[in-house]
Amino acid sequence: MKTETEELKDWDVSGFGNDLLQWYQENKRDLPWRRERDPYRIWVSEIMLQQTKVDTVIPYYEKFMALFPTAEALAEAEEETVLKAWEGLGYYSRARNLHQAIKEVKEQYGGKVPDTKEEVHKLRGVGPYTAGAILSIAYNKPEPAVDGNVMRVLSRLFLIGDDITKSSARKKFEAIAAAVISKDNPSDFNQALMELGAMICTPRSPACLLCPVQQHCLAREEGVQEQLPVKAKKLPPKMKKMKAAIIEDEEGRLLIEKRPEKGLLANLWQFPNMELEEGSSEDPVAESLKKAGLRTETEQASCFEVRHVFSHLIWEIDVHFGKSMGFTNEQKFNESRLKFVTKEEIRKYPFPVSHQKIIDYALKGEG
Repeated sequence: MKTETEELKDWDVSGFGNDLLQWYQENKRDLPWRRERDPYRIWVSEIMLQQTKVDTVIPYYEKFMALFPTAEALAEAEEETVLKAWEGLGYYSRARNLHQAIKEVKEQYGGKVPDTKEEVHKLRGVGPYTAGAILSIAYNKPEPAVDGNVMRVLSRLFLIGDDITKSSARKKFEAIAAAVISKDNPSDFNQALMELGAMICTPRSPACLLCPVQQHCLAREEGVQEQLPVKAKKLPPKMKKMKAAIIEDEEGRLLIEKRPEKGLLANLWQFPNMELEEGSSEDPVAESLKKAGLRTETEQASCFEVRHVFSHLIWEIDVHFGKSMGFTNEQKFNESRLKFVTKEEIRKYPFPVSHQKIIDYALKGEG
């Protein structure tokens, strides 16, 4: 491919923009975050939409906005409350980063989301795409917002064969997006590009005959639109065999554990669980709980299995029922991240999806 500047000399930037914007005005979906230009609400929606489908996000977004209608409301909320509202959306680091960044907005900018590139980029968890989305959609500034959807569209429009997983390719797409963006209406332009990728220029079987900008598409001209974008294959996810225990005490309470403050699913709650070592006859969950000051007995046979797939990891969890046999060291237990909660209380805590399934099983028949 030629350099971005050379390529654009032969490309009808103005005509493309007009065709795209006209299509968007006539066909855009009525989405809750499009009904106003509140930068806080747009920011929340963009974070939720990362790696999650629109139809999935809508009810979460509406619930989140009901709980935290303003940046100040979110900044003042407890992290556990925020994680509970996010429960089921996955990629919980998004919620934690958003919560921390909104606190920064409250402390440094009086609760108003900043409107400059430099200041927005300083906020925790805000990368080039999110910054571009906030600045263009909320503040109507001509900043590109390039995500996977947009890279797919641009790779076809400009016949770009670079591997989109590489940072050099992203920079190329950002440069092109910055060159073609509408200076008069960047808010709608960026949303239109995203909408085109979601509705027409889809990953498989793009609807080229319905595309409003088909006459501008170099990949369609060459008949190679379905071969783009180029993307390196991911390694297959790693499999982990796990054992989890539903431990009940003599009062009928259930034992739960708060995950570490950093790493996968940080600060969410779960049932005690450990990875199984191949060939080992020891009960890793019982041993772990014993070290934390609690003696337990667990049934040998599992009551059911949970399989949960992450992008890079698969958990296969054998779930067992067990009971508490009392403390070996109560002080040590109280200092751990373990606690007993009633069956009525347990749903107040934020759990990952895999352990929500365990809750459902543990409470089966409880009413």
